[in-house]
Amino acid sequence: MEIDQLDARIITLFTDDPRMSVLEASRLLKVARATVQSRLDRMQRSGVISGWGPRVDPVALGYNVVAYCALAIRQDKGHDAVAEALEKIPEIQEIHTVSGESDLMARVAARSNSDLQRVIDSIIATDTIVRSSTVIVLNTHFDGRTLPLTQAAAGLDPR
Repeated sequence: MEIDQLDARIITLFTDDPRMSVLEASRLLKVARATVQSRLDRMQRSGVISGWGPRVDPVALGYNVVAYCALAIRQDKGHDAVAEALEKIPEIQEIHTVSGESDLMARVAARSNSDLQRVIDSIIATDTIVRSSTVIVLNTHFDGRTLPLTQAAAGLDPR
């Protein structure tokens, strides 16, 4: 779906303040409330806006270690079966099928380095993974950044 500059401005407002009312957004944007609501509805239906839920910080829950695990799967199981098995491990936050030497890339949260070892052991114990290679995140400079992409898609200068 293509978005225009008004769509990008709407997304920017609700990214900055997800609890903002549609009425307040319409006042700030100087457009009708119905315009804002219809554009939000259209962007939700098309999947541009994928959700409105709270964003939970794993560190605030005591999961201070973030790591990425490159996983080679047992080919006879298939990607869907492996993803199903890994979905049962709560510390796995994301999993993606990737190209290259690995089959999957998983982002994992753990309470400590020794807890990370426990999580990796539970990944291997699913009997769907042949090999894993893990890197620990030392610092996150930004995360979940979508506004520059939204602005570029709308033809705006993201800077």
